[in-house]
Amino acid sequence: MNSVIRLLGRSTVSLLTLFLLLATALPLPAADADFKTVSSEALRDMLDEKRSFTLVDARTNDEYQVAHLVTAVNVTEKDFEKGLALLPKDKGALVVLYCNGVKCGKSKKVAAKAKAAGYTNLVIYPDGFPVWEEKGYPIVAGPDYAKKIETTKLTPAQLTAILKEKKDAYVLVDVRDEFEFAEGHIEGAINIPAENFASKSGVLQKEKGIIVYCNSGGRSYSAYRKLMKLAYPSIYQAILSEWKEAGLPVVKSQL
Repeated sequence: MNSVIRLLGRSTVSLLTLFLLLATALPLPAADADFKTVSSEALRDMLDEKRSFTLVDARTNDEYQVAHLVTAVNVTEKDFEKGLALLPKDKGALVVLYCNGVKCGKSKKVAAKAKAAGYTNLVIYPDGFPVWEEKGYPIVAGPDYAKKIETTKLTPAQLTAILKEKKDAYVLVDVRDEFEFAEGHIEGAINIPAENFASKSGVLQKEKGIIVYCNSGGRSYSAYRKLMKLAYPSIYQAILSEWKEAGLPVVKSQL
C-alpha cells in the first residue's frame, strides 16, 4: 500500500513539473493580437466613400487640438470613461483608432479599454497622424498648427564630439534625397529623405538621440517636427553647410 502511495506521489509531482514546463514554454499572445489594422490608403478611401464608422484619435487633447484627421473624435486612455459618450451606442459598429505612428501605443491602449467595455469591431490605423499628414491627406488644423518651433541645434564641434565619444547613443540621419546622400554625407549617417520621413521612421529607436540634418535646415526642420509628433524624446538638428564650412569631411556612396 505504501509503495502505491509513493508511486502516486511521484506521478503527481512529475505531472505538475511537466505542466509547469509546458506553461512556461507556450508563447504569450501579442498585446495587439486581437486588433485588425488598416492602411493609410484604405482609411482614406473609407473617408472618401463616407463609410459609416467612428474614427478615434487616442492622442492627448493638446495634440488633437493642434491637428487631427477629419471626422476624428478624441478619446484618451486617461479620460476613457468621459470619452465613452463619443463612441457609438452599437458596440458592434466599426471603430478605427490611431495615434502617433507605429511606435505609439496609445491607440492600442484605448482599443483595449474599448474591448473591455464590450466593443467588438475595433481596428488600428498604425501609421497614425504623422504619416497621414505626410501623405497630404485631409486634416483639421487648429490655430497653433503652423506655429514655428525652436529646434535644438548642434554646432559642428558639438556634433563631432558626439560622433567621437557617444556615437552609440545617437542616430545621425541625413534627410536629403538619395542622390544628394550618395554625393557626400557625414560618415555614419543613414538616409531617410524628408518627403517620406514619418513613414520610414520605424527604424529609429526612441531610446537613442536622433540627429537630423540637411544642407541648410529646411528639410531637417520638417523632419524634426515629424519626430516631435512621433513622440521621440531626444531630437537634435545639424546643418551640413556649417559642417562643410568648418572643414569637416564627407564621404560618398554608391546609388
